[in-house]
Amino acid sequence: MSMSAYDGTAMMGRQLRRVRNNPGLLVLTQTMPITMLLFFGYVFGSALAMPGEQYRSYLVPGLLVATAANGIMTGMFQAAQDVHRGVTERLRTLPISRAAVPLGQSVADVVVSGAGLVPFLLVGLAVGWRVEGSALQGVAAMGLLLLFRFATTWVGIFLGLLSRNEEAAGQLGGATFILPLLSNAYIPTEGLPGWLRTLAEWNPISAVTTALRDLFGNAPVPEGGAWPVAHPIAGSLLWCAVLLAVFAPLAVRRYGRGEG
Repeated sequence: MSMSAYDGTAMMGRQLRRVRNNPGLLVLTQTMPITMLLFFGYVFGSALAMPGEQYRSYLVPGLLVATAANGIMTGMFQAAQDVHRGVTERLRTLPISRAAVPLGQSVADVVVSGAGLVPFLLVGLAVGWRVEGSALQGVAAMGLLLLFRFATTWVGIFLGLLSRNEEAAGQLGGATFILPLLSNAYIPTEGLPGWLRTLAEWNPISAVTTALRDLFGNAPVPEGGAWPVAHPIAGSLLWCAVLLAVFAPLAVRRYGRGEG
C-alpha cells in the first residue's frame, strides 16, 4: 500500500470513530429521511393525482437522492468543526498527504451513508416501493447514488474549510434543504412554470433522481425535459464528474494552504 493510500485509510478510520462517538447525530440523520417518507408519502400522496402507493414509489428515489445531497451539509459541518477546534492545524503538522484528510472524510461519509440506506429501504419496501427493474439495474442505481454522495461531500468539505466556523457552516448547511425542493425529488416538474421547470431540471438532484427512477423501474424518463433529465444516467455521471473535478482540487488546495 502506498503512503498516500495508507494516510487516506488512517484518516477514514479517524472519521469513522468520530461518527461512532457521536451516535445521536447519526441516528438523527438516518431517521429524518424515514420520517419524511412517511409524512410526504401519506400526506402529499393523498393530495396529488398519483394514488398513494404509486406516489410513495415515486418518492423513494427522490428522498434517496435528497439524502445523498445532504453530503454538502455533513461535509461542510465536519470540515468547519475541525478547523474551528484546531484539529485541522494539528493534522497539517503531520507528515501525511494533504489529500488524505479530505479524502478520508469523504470515503468515510460514503461508508456511513451506504449503511444508513438499509433501514430506509426496508421502510420503503414496507410502504409499497419495489425495484421493478433487474438486479443489475438496482445495483447500478445504488452505485450512482453513492457516487453522487461522494461528489456532494467534496462540495461540503470545501465550503466548510472556507467558512472555518461551526455556526456559519451549520446555518449555511441548513440552507441546502432548499435544493431538493427546486428539483423533481418530491413532485413532477411538468406542471411548473417554464423558467422554474428549467431551473429544476438543471438541478443535479433532478438528473440523479430521474436516473434512479428509471433504473429502479419506478417511473419512465419524462419527455421534453432538459438534457440532464432526458438523458438521466449520462447527465448524472456528468454532474458527478463536474462536481468532483471542481471541488476535490479546491478542497485539497484549501486544506494545504490553511488560510483564513
